[in-house]
Amino acid sequence: MGTVQLKKNIGFFVGTSLVVGTVIGSGIFMKPGIVLESSGDSTRALLAWLIGGLITLASGLTIAEVSTRIPKTGGLYAYLEEVYGRIWGFICGWVQTVIYGPAVMGALGLYFGSLLVSFFQLDSSLSTIVGIITVIFLGVVNSLGTRYGGMIQNVSTVAKLIPIFAIAIFGIILGDQPVLNVSSGSSTAAISMGAAILATLWAYDGWMNVGFMAGEMKDPSKTLPKAIITGILIVMVSYLSVNVAMLHVLTAEQIIELGPNAANTAATILFGDFGGKLITIGILISIFGCLNGKILTFPRIPFAMAQNGLLPGSKQISKVHKTYKTPMNATIMQMVIAVIMMIVSDPDRLTDMAIFSVFSFYGLAFFAVFILRKKQPDVKTYKVPFYPLTPIIAVIGTIYLVVNTVMDKPADALLSIGIGIIGLPIYWVLTRKKSRASN
Repeated sequence: MGTVQLKKNIGFFVGTSLVVGTVIGSGIFMKPGIVLESSGDSTRALLAWLIGGLITLASGLTIAEVSTRIPKTGGLYAYLEEVYGRIWGFICGWVQTVIYGPAVMGALGLYFGSLLVSFFQLDSSLSTIVGIITVIFLGVVNSLGTRYGGMIQNVSTVAKLIPIFAIAIFGIILGDQPVLNVSSGSSTAAISMGAAILATLWAYDGWMNVGFMAGEMKDPSKTLPKAIITGILIVMVSYLSVNVAMLHVLTAEQIIELGPNAANTAATILFGDFGGKLITIGILISIFGCLNGKILTFPRIPFAMAQNGLLPGSKQISKVHKTYKTPMNATIMQMVIAVIMMIVSDPDRLTDMAIFSVFSFYGLAFFAVFILRKKQPDVKTYKVPFYPLTPIIAVIGTIYLVVNTVMDKPADALLSIGIGIIGLPIYWVLTRKKSRASN
């Protein structure tokens, strides 16, 4: 009997919509103020959004070749294990389990909580509690079966585009504030393009999932790069348009001061109280759906590692619930870490830690293209366009981001690196146990 092949039914339009759907989440609504404050003026802020988009485009195109050359489930974890060895795969999975996944979930929960509290004009001190309740609720929903999480995902994908298009189109048409060369009022010491680009990359994060679609695409060598280029260009245009529109409606200082509520305020100015509320509901649904998608997918990483005995408590974490057939224990573990992070930190710090921690491994995955091409020069598969320039841009973008974060936010960077290093003795202990058990 032959192996069952995945049905190749994803064409260009579905592929493009998947790219747009997986990338657009909370960042475009939450980060404009941070980007403005970090960059120092509106022109540099828009440039940061453009650079972040170009790094993302180069990254997506590069990882697409890696994923077609290593057609394994597990994504980044699987790529690093295949190219650099098991220990690198483990450290990557460990950091995704302990920092990246929970930090992303925690940040989204906190953003959702702050917006919901503001929407109902409740006491701002309740935002963390609301965020925690939301994370727990979605964790429970996804533990009861992927069907329910999938339904939330479908509704939110459509809802997230409405506020983006509404704010972008009407803000550009109706706004009267100057857009370019507007000072943010930031002190010289606080200005950092590295920090600004780091903030934009939170908004662009999600493109890593794009490469996973290769096995289900019609003619992936042609369809995949077209879908990635078109999808990320749509996202870039959307993000730049929303930022131009917000600068056209609000002053730079207002956008910084309002923070996560800037899009909500701009919508109220453009559409009145009722219209503004509708747009805010769209933003809330977008963040809720994005959080749901993360809670649905992230526990699969520790679940896969636990199945290979590569996490403390693997026996429990790798269990599938008898009734619901979901990785419930892995989901609970991720939720517990996320809730702790939500209590002790703020969402902007969590997003910076998440992006820094995962981009260190993205860089290794981008460089893997050069190694794989050397090992398998004649493999007929999708090849990254403009090689070697495209992967070089992705690698340089990663190095720039990592170095800047270490310089600008050394405490967060060192904490992320420290947690990664803690994984090494855990790996050695667990692999020794496994080797003793097999002897």
